[in-house]
Order: sequence, then structure tokens, then C-alpha cells
Amino acid sequence: MSHPAGPQFGIATAPQQVAYHDVLRVWREADAIPQIEHAWLFDHLVPIGGDPNGPIFEGWTLLSALAAQTGRLRLGLLVTSNRIRPPALLAKIAATVDVVSGGRLDFGIGAGSRTDIPWARREYDAYGLPYHDARHAVGSLAEACTVIRRLWTEDEPFDFHGSYLDLTGAFCNPKPLQRPHPPFVIGGQATPTLRVVAEHADVWNMPGGDLGNAVRRSAVLDGICAEIGRDPASIIRSIPLPVSYDDPGSTRDTIARFLGAGFRHIILSLPAPYPENVARWVADELITKSV
Repeated sequence: MSHPAGPQFGIATAPQQVAYHDVLRVWREADAIPQIEHAWLFDHLVPIGGDPNGPIFEGWTLLSALAAQTGRLRLGLLVTSNRIRPPALLAKIAATVDVVSGGRLDFGIGAGSRTDIPWARREYDAYGLPYHDARHAVGSLAEACTVIRRLWTEDEPFDFHGSYLDLTGAFCNPKPLQRPHPPFVIGGQATPTLRVVAEHADVWNMPGGDLGNAVRRSAVLDGICAEIGRDPASIIRSIPLPVSYDDPGSTRDTIARFLGAGFRHIILSLPAPYPENVARWVADELITKSV
């Protein structure tokens, strides 16, 4: 993944408590605005805000539809829960989206929701999905990254017998359009997850929070990279930041602080309902005035 000289700005639209055409409108608007370089959904199966029984779209299905309706934006899920889909199946899904998008996928993945968040367990129980402890989640994430990369790059079927995954004759065809593969965007902040980031990520996404904590976790990642002999600068630092429509100045101040701390991949999270021409507003009021 090439590292641009300046910051990269994108938007995020949580696909909950909204209609499909609301999200599509915003993404089409953003696709026509060069200052907005990437766009993101999230990966949950039940709402995590608002009406707990309200509407929410499945992330990869919606992403494929939006990929077909846009032509320039890089796009992805921030981030896919490795707990929800078997990794080999996820590799096939993601390869399909990369083809549909014409090679614009940024592959976001993480260990999945934390076990200490009450609402996190709800979606797994509701869909009959296993909910292993954090050690299992991080260990299986590391194996998932290895398997997914191999599925995207190897020309012959292979077997994989790990501690968490057991595959026989694993193969992915068609491959993603991007070579050697779509960039890995790995989200998380716990030290075991940061070890997976150091080993596999092109982009590290710090999942929000205050600047001080983000800087501390970034320093931990630097140290892990040094341990394994990887240049920390080869991993782009990413952060989602909430947008205030009523107080853009405070949002710009937050952007400036994170840019100053070395976070160059900025994702502006748009609250719903989305105002008309919100993408143009983001470009004019937030991005242009922040660079």
C-alpha cells in the first residue's frame, strides 16, 4: 500500500436506523468530491445505538451494493468482526467486493466486539454465533489474516491446520483485482491485537477514544514493530472522529490534534439523519479548512 504525503480523509455512515437510499445518497455525493477519498460502513447485526429493534443492514452485502453504485471512493467495513464469518468465506466475500468495485476495497478486520460490552453479546446470541473469549478471538484473528492473504495470493489449493482454523483444499478464484491483495486495515487497541497489527496490517485503526490514549497505544505499536523488525512508519495510523453538524469548529479542532499526533487517515463519522449535501459540507467545512 502506497503512503500518501498528506492526510487522507473519509466518511463513515453507520448502516443502522437509516434507509438504504439515505446511505446511497451520501456515498454518491461523496464519490463526486475528490477531497473525500474513502467511505466506510460498520459490521454489526443488531443496532448498537437508537432503537435496539430498529433497522440495520448487513455490512458486506450493503458494501457490495455501494461499490456497484460508486466509481472512485475507496471503501470498506470499519472493521469486519472476525467472529461473524469463517475467514475463508470472508476472503471470498471480500474478493467479490474488490472485483465489483474495480479494485477499491480496503479490507478492514478485527477480533470482534469486546466481551465486557453488554450489547456486544446480544448480536452473537441472536444469530447463533459462537462468542469465544478474548484470547481465542485474537489468536483466531492472526490465523485469519494469514489464511486470507494466502487465499488471495496463492495459485493452487492449500491445506491449513492451525490452532483455530482447519482447512483442506482452500482456494479462492477469482482473486481480488488489487495486487498483491487489498490493503489490510486492522482495528483494535489491546496489546495482543496490536501484535497482529504489527505482523499483518497496512493500516492500523485506533477505535476512537481520547487523544492521549491513542498516542499511548500508537507508541505500544511502535515498540512491537521494533521487536519484530518492522518499520513502524510502514503502518498508516487511522482514527474515526465524530462529526458535529452544529459545531464544525470543535470537529476541526479534534482533527488538528490527531493530525498533529501522526494520525493521517481520518474517518469522519456522520450521524444520521444526514443533511442534504452533507458530503459537500464535510469537504468545505471540515476537510478544506483542516489542511
